[in-house]
Amino acid sequence: MSKEERNITWQTSSLSRQDRERFNGHPSRTVWFTGLSGAGKSSIAFALESYLSEQGVRCYVLDGDNVRHGLNRDLGFTSSDRQENLRRIGEVSKLMVDAGLLVLSAFISPHEEDREMVKQLFEPEDFIEIYVRCSIEECERRDPKGLYKKARNGEIPHFTGISAPYDIPKSPSLIIDTEQYNISEAVQQIVDHLQHIGALRLPLQTGSALTY
Repeated sequence: MSKEERNITWQTSSLSRQDRERFNGHPSRTVWFTGLSGAGKSSIAFALESYLSEQGVRCYVLDGDNVRHGLNRDLGFTSSDRQENLRRIGEVSKLMVDAGLLVLSAFISPHEEDREMVKQLFEPEDFIEIYVRCSIEECERRDPKGLYKKARNGEIPHFTGISAPYDIPKSPSLIIDTEQYNISEAVQQIVDHLQHIGALRLPLQTGSALTY
């Protein structure tokens, strides 16, 4: 520990996380979406945010691209930069959980060890990992941002799935296959799952009642 670090003291609020959860009327958690670029992480996260907000849940999406416009704009896409990117987001997510919010963090987060590093920042029940599964062939066919084409042309180095690996999650809390389910169905599955594990308290939805 450096001399500067010894001069830092954690300041405690008079409000606890439990107080904020009580005020908000729901538990606070981090829901972590991982998957290849183009798999549908952000689309699902923002659709889920919209639905939950209508139900009175205080939630917020932390999106990989959005965060790199500000907080992490100094980072590239090397393994070390990706790790630091996720560490910062993990810390921000943890603060937001302490604030009583349901945080929806959508990041490729390709390396198992980095996801585990983020997971270790939280109590076990506070970190919910969702693997948004989609084949590299389908992601490349969709290519909503034109990134796969650029990666194939050598314009983007360290691109996950092309020139950099993706470690499939070993034991995610939930798997959403976006080649089988549309956004509405994916949101429904997540809502049902979050209620099942006690991370949400809403009237239980069944079927595919959600539309976007």
